[in-house]
Amino acid sequence: MAAIHRLPELLINQIAAGEVVERPASVLKEVLENALDAGARAIDVQLEEGGVRRIRVADDGRGIVRDELALALERHATSKIASLDDLERVGTMGFRGEALAAIAAVARTTLTSRAEGDAHAWQVEGANREPAPAALNRGTVIDIADLYYNTPARRKFLKSEATEYAHCDEAFRRIALARPDVGMQLSHNGRAIRRLPAGEARARIAALMGDDFLAQAREIHAEGALCLTGFASLPACARNRRDAQYFFVNGRHVRDKLLSHAIAQAYADILHGSRFPAYALFLEIDPTGVDVNVHPAKTEVRFRDAHAVHQFIFHALNRALAESGAGRGETPTADFPATAAALPPHADTGANRYSLPIRHPPAAPGRAAMDSAQQAYFDFANRARAQGAAAANTDSAAAPQTNQPPANTDGSAPLGYALAQLHGVYILAQNARGLVLVDMHAAHERILYEKLKIVFDGTPSVQRLLIPAVFPASQVEMATAESCAEVLLRMGFEVSAAGPYELVVRSVPALLANAAIADLLHELLEELHEYPASEVTTLRRNELLATMACHGAVRAHRQLTTPEMNALLRDMEASERADQCNHGRPTWTQFSLAELDRFFLRGQ
Repeated sequence: MAAIHRLPELLINQIAAGEVVERPASVLKEVLENALDAGARAIDVQLEEGGVRRIRVADDGRGIVRDELALALERHATSKIASLDDLERVGTMGFRGEALAAIAAVARTTLTSRAEGDAHAWQVEGANREPAPAALNRGTVIDIADLYYNTPARRKFLKSEATEYAHCDEAFRRIALARPDVGMQLSHNGRAIRRLPAGEARARIAALMGDDFLAQAREIHAEGALCLTGFASLPACARNRRDAQYFFVNGRHVRDKLLSHAIAQAYADILHGSRFPAYALFLEIDPTGVDVNVHPAKTEVRFRDAHAVHQFIFHALNRALAESGAGRGETPTADFPATAAALPPHADTGANRYSLPIRHPPAAPGRAAMDSAQQAYFDFANRARAQGAAAANTDSAAAPQTNQPPANTDGSAPLGYALAQLHGVYILAQNARGLVLVDMHAAHERILYEKLKIVFDGTPSVQRLLIPAVFPASQVEMATAESCAEVLLRMGFEVSAAGPYELVVRSVPALLANAAIADLLHELLEELHEYPASEVTTLRRNELLATMACHGAVRAHRQLTTPEMNALLRDMEASERADQCNHGRPTWTQFSLAELDRFFLRGQ
C-alpha cells in the first residue's frame, strides 16, 4: 500500500460533493436555503437544460462583504455557527459551511454579491478567488454552470433534462411552501414557469398544490409546547401516490419515519390502505428539541423527545379529521370518481335488515346510560317497524318513501330532512343549502363502528335472542368457538355447540341485534383462528369492530321509513368521522341550489 498522505483540497471537496451535490436539484436546494438565511424577500431562479447546463439564483438578501466572498467558497466556512452550543440550537437552514465548496469543486461557479452599505458589488469565480468589481443592485447572485464538467463519471448518472428539471421544480416547490412570505420566481430555458408573490400560507399552498386540494382538506392548528399548522386532505380525496406530502420542521422540509408513522396512524381509521393522504404540515419546535445535524442533505432529523412529538402530531391530526362536516354543516366535494374507482366495493350483501342507531351523548356513556339508550332504541325501532308495516299494506313495498320536510330548514339540521329513498341505496334529503345525497349503508356502517368503539372499551350491552340462532360450522370453527368462548362472551356473543357441526348463538351485542349473525360469526371465528385472541382484541381491534359494523349496517335495497331515514341523518350529524365510511369512501355529498340552477340553466 502507498504511504499515508493528505488528500488535495480539491479532491476532498469533490468527495464531499458526492454526498451534498447528488443532482442539480441538490444544488438548487442548498443555494435557495442560503438565500433565505441571508434574509431574502425576493428570489429569482433561472435554469437551463434541467439545471445541468446552468443554475442561476438571484436574491435581495443582505449580501456578502468583499473580504468574505472567497471565504464563502471554502470548505467549513460559515457565518451561522461558531460553537457546539450553536450547533445544538441551529435556527438557520444551512450551517455546515460545505455546500458552496462542494458545488464549486464540481461546477463552474461565479459568486457576485453586494453587501448592505457597499458602493458596488464584488465577484469571485471558482478558479479565481480574487474579488473583482461587478455590477449588482443589491443581494447575491450565484451562477453555477456545467455541473460535473470535471467529474464525467458522476455526470453519466444524471437523468434526462425533463427528469432533472422535475427534481429541481420539486425542490423549488418545497422551499416556496415553507416560506410564503418570500416572493419567488422560476424559469426554465428562458420560459417563466412559476411566479409566486409574497403572501399568506393559504394562497401559496393553493398556488402550488391547487385550489382543489384546499377545498378538500381540513385546516390544522394545534398549539402547546409545539405548534402544528397546515392542511391535510380528507380521506375521500386521497391519492394513489405519496406525491403531495410535505412536512416541515422549523421551515425545513424533512422525510422522517416518526412523523410519517404519526400521520399514518391518524388516518388509519378512515383511509383505505392503498391510498395516501395529501398534506402540507408545518411543525414549530424549540431548536434545542430537534437535531438537524443527522444527514448531509439535512432531510432527516432526530427529536429529543420523539414520543411526545409523535403523540402531539397524531392527536392534532386525529382531532381535526374526526370532526364531521355533517355535524358542522360543511359542504364536501361532490366529485369522487377517481377515488371511488380505486377503492374496494362495500361488503353490502346479505339479509336486508336494519336497526335504528342508538343516540349517545358526546362523552362515553356509563352502563346505566347505555341501558337507557338501548331501551329507547327498542321502543323507537318497534314503532318504526309498525309504521313501515302499515305503509306496506297500503302501497307497493318497492315504491320510494316520500315526505314533506319541515318548513324551517334554517340549518339547525345540517343534513336536513329525508325526502325519499333511491333504489334502496341512497337517501335524498333537503337542507337549507339545497339537496343532500347519502349512501345509507356507508353512513350507517361508520355510525355503528364509532359506537362499537365506545361500547367495546367498557362492558357491551347484550341482547338475548328470543329464538337462538343455529348455523352450521366447520370442525375448525367448532374448535375455535370452544377455545375462544370467553373472548366471544366479553364481546357480547354467547356461543356454544349445538351438535357435532352446529353452533348456537343465544346473545349478541345490542348494537348488532339485527345483523346477519351467521355471516358475522363465521368472519369472527376466522379472525380468532388466524390470529391470537389477545391480538384480535388489541392490535386488530379496529379491524374486528369494522367487520362487525359492516355486518350490522343496513343493507342495500332495504326500504326505510321516513323516521328511520331521519334518525340516520341525525346520527350522522352526531358521529365523528361521519363524512366517510370505514373504507375511506364518502358517505354523503351536497348539491347547492346554485349548482342545481346552473345545471338546469335557470336565470339564463
